[in-house]
Amino acid sequence: MRHYLFKILTLFIVAYSSAQNVEVSGVIQDESGIPIPGANVVVKNTTIGTVSDFDGNFIVSNVEIGSTLTFSYIGYLTNEVVITNNSNLTITLQEDIAKLDEIVVIGYGTQTKKEITGAVSVISSESIEALKPTRIEQALQGQVAGVNITSQSGTPGGGATISIRGVSTNGDSRPLILVDGNVIEDLSVLNPSDIESINILKDATAGIYGVRAANGVILIKTKTGRKEMPLTVEYNAFGGFQETTRKIPVLNATEYAAIVNEAYAAGGNTPPFPSLSGLGVGTDWQDLVFESAPIQNHSILFKGGGKKSYYSYSGSFLTQDGIVGGNKSNFTRFTNNVSYNLDFLENFKFTSGLTLMRTNKRNLPENSNSSVLFNAINMAPTFSVYDEEGNYTLAEGLGGEVINPLAQIDDTFDRSKVMRLSGNAGLSYNFLDHFTAQSNIQFNYSEVRSKVFNPIANFGSGKNSNVDRSSVFEGLNYFRDYTFDAFIKYENKFNDVHNVNLLLGTSVFKTTGEFTGATGFDIINNNVAYANLEQAQDIENINRFTGRNPTFDSRLLSYFARAQYDYKGKYLVSAVIRRDGSTKFGPENRFGFFPSGSIGWVVSDEDFLKDNGFIDLLKVRASYGILGNDRIPDYRYISLLNGEGTYIFDNQEFIGTASGGIANPEIRWEKQKTLDIGLDMRFLNNKLDITADYFKKRTEDLLVIPEVSGLLGTGGAPVVNGGTVENTGLEFAIGYADNFNDNFKFSIKYNVTYIKNEVLYVNTNTGVLIGGGFGISQPAPSRMEAGFPIGYFYGYETDGIFQNQAEIDASAVGDIQPEPGDIKYVDQNGDGVITEDDMGNIGSPIPDATMGLNISLDYKNFDFAAYAFASVGNEIVRNYERGQQLTNRTNSYLARWTGEGTSNSFPRVSNGATPNTLFSDFYVEDGSFVRLQNVQLGYTFSDDVFQDSRITNLRLYVSASNLFTLTEYKGFDPTASSGAPLGGGIDQGFYPSAKTFLLGINLKF
Repeated sequence: MRHYLFKILTLFIVAYSSAQNVEVSGVIQDESGIPIPGANVVVKNTTIGTVSDFDGNFIVSNVEIGSTLTFSYIGYLTNEVVITNNSNLTITLQEDIAKLDEIVVIGYGTQTKKEITGAVSVISSESIEALKPTRIEQALQGQVAGVNITSQSGTPGGGATISIRGVSTNGDSRPLILVDGNVIEDLSVLNPSDIESINILKDATAGIYGVRAANGVILIKTKTGRKEMPLTVEYNAFGGFQETTRKIPVLNATEYAAIVNEAYAAGGNTPPFPSLSGLGVGTDWQDLVFESAPIQNHSILFKGGGKKSYYSYSGSFLTQDGIVGGNKSNFTRFTNNVSYNLDFLENFKFTSGLTLMRTNKRNLPENSNSSVLFNAINMAPTFSVYDEEGNYTLAEGLGGEVINPLAQIDDTFDRSKVMRLSGNAGLSYNFLDHFTAQSNIQFNYSEVRSKVFNPIANFGSGKNSNVDRSSVFEGLNYFRDYTFDAFIKYENKFNDVHNVNLLLGTSVFKTTGEFTGATGFDIINNNVAYANLEQAQDIENINRFTGRNPTFDSRLLSYFARAQYDYKGKYLVSAVIRRDGSTKFGPENRFGFFPSGSIGWVVSDEDFLKDNGFIDLLKVRASYGILGNDRIPDYRYISLLNGEGTYIFDNQEFIGTASGGIANPEIRWEKQKTLDIGLDMRFLNNKLDITADYFKKRTEDLLVIPEVSGLLGTGGAPVVNGGTVENTGLEFAIGYADNFNDNFKFSIKYNVTYIKNEVLYVNTNTGVLIGGGFGISQPAPSRMEAGFPIGYFYGYETDGIFQNQAEIDASAVGDIQPEPGDIKYVDQNGDGVITEDDMGNIGSPIPDATMGLNISLDYKNFDFAAYAFASVGNEIVRNYERGQQLTNRTNSYLARWTGEGTSNSFPRVSNGATPNTLFSDFYVEDGSFVRLQNVQLGYTFSDDVFQDSRITNLRLYVSASNLFTLTEYKGFDPTASSGAPLGGGIDQGFYPSAKTFLLGINLKF
């Protein structure tokens, strides 16, 4: 009986246990609803588990009720679920941002952020998508400490100047830009929606890339698929409108006539407006020139992968009209990108990519004293748009430059088209467990077509813009380059504590180009429809008169090695040796040797901090190195017959060639010596992130082109090694991010950079290099001189306004005798006379500090982001006023001096000769500003809305860019600058960056 009862009890226990074990199935996906293949599913504290299949599906048998399933995948946060029944599960894994942020591209490889010993910054695709920029440069501004973006123009498709840690040369200061390994010169070829991440190398560790990395390196990785990923599609679109951020307040017709009358009377002339009644406000030329301009962008991305390969394709279309001229300044861009990567074998891999980009840009004159905005500011408000016969009003009496801006827009036909094809292919082979051999080749091919039609036009008597004979110019320029890299890497770990990484390689670069073009005259019917060379007369080749080579050919040959070592991940050492050869220099100076090194100490891994519970990361790092720069024109070390010569034979004049720029066989590499000391810290479970850097960059043997005496009777000045420039600065960045609960996430980031720029030495006869322009027939206002910032403004310091004749008699004056109400200049040398010897430093275009503030928060399905940028301490030269007797003026003239005690800051008006037009600090303004760059509000629909469709994510958003700018600068835009080291920061009617309002959609399925 006892035996029988034991059997029954055993059967009962087995039956009960079987009832508590179930089969669990489901699907694993990411936050966008995309299945995750290869994810691990394990019953916690057991060996029972499985891996999700290609579609993210999984099945685990014999799972006990009440046990915990653990779901994990690389790059995602682990998820745990307690099993209560055998229902089908949908598991969503969230990206582990902290882990993804650890992998950083550093040049011919990657490192975890913990291992990095250099100054490297990272911008994620989320940050780029939040800004919705039309150009990549707009996404860099304010996001990274030490990186400053200067807009060369707000026109659609307008370029920008990128400077990393200050202006270190008066030549070409662009950083090296690589997109998936492809070298590119212009970021306009990229669609911002295609970018996965941007890594910026700011210190000597960029030296692994050699000569082209002297001004820093920007590494861009585009989006692609992954292995065993089902085909996914992303569609992004936005549309909206743009408008000017501001108009310059100028005088209305009544105010203008009163000021002009006063000026004429002061000059002893008869006022031209006998009556002011009836003039009213007159014509607001800026209102007529500025308009609301549409913008739209569409992009689509396909990506996926199989067991051994992955791929992607993206296409985009952007069209944008200008806030000046509308479709007369339109920019249109088409991009196509395709990538394919294949693992032939487990240790043999192939990568490839191809990009085709086309742009079409219509241009209007800008940023000069012939620009549309320059004319809109200076055109008299008493003129109507059209005369009595319905023709555009002629701008009579306003000097040789100012014309009717609407007539100018109508008569401008300037278009450029760019076709660019870029590609790359690479092979890598792993052998002997620790070795990898890799080779990559990448190429760029570009065609730049331009067409300019100048119809017969009369804008007024004696105008510089008048055209007596119609003409058409057609140009076609070709640019080609390729880069071939080959290297071997060795990676090994000894005794679980010694990590060694060695790299040995070579690189070859070649770039060539060809310039072609011709001008034809006498276009049929003076009509743009017939504007082509086939129907023109007297065709002239452009290279006959430009004095430039119709072709160029430049090459680099480099060898490099890098050694990286760390002990227990705590003590880090890296060293780079690079030997670069360039055809820009003669045989004796062709090759340069450029070493660099860096060290790091992860203090938080030491025993005394390892389990502190507060500090997650504390790392000290330092780097020093020498980088070379060769960015000068080709073959300047020898004499070339690329100049223009005029010769007389048999009393007839012939145009031929002559010697060009003066040769200098002694020119050698420009060298940049860079020191960086940095500190990286993370606290509170990686929620608080702090980075601080001190840096010093000294550029020696600066490659410059000095002034030469015209008595030499030959071509242009030679290139010489003519100076030393030093940038010293501090960078500080702090960020806090936290997921407070499932419904609320918040992050805030702030960065600031302080830079002091100083020229230490200038190797010219005068010790000075000059550049830029101000007014008419005045000395160049921008200088490079030892003891001052590069490109500082050189002019007179003012000391108020002369209030009476007694003050004039007691003061130093110049050649032009002042009168009460004129500007008083400071006699710097105390000789009792105002001369050019009294000119000095009156400002710098280089800011003392730049800073960015980024805030984002998510609440349930809503997301919000705001980005702000500030620049402090730079000055801008106001040069958009023509100053002719009858041109318009800004409303600042309403506060002019009209009698003793009325003003001590703004001079009287007069059409007679006065000293007030001399370049002085009267024309230099504080260019500091704070700009709200972008505000965006989005809403993502819940997953249950699309349960029965292929849509996995739908987000709608509205955004506003350049919403407001706080500044005391009176011009259109405080970011105004040509970007030139000499002559930057001079505003000649700068085309402002537009205020943009967008409605957009992000769709994934």
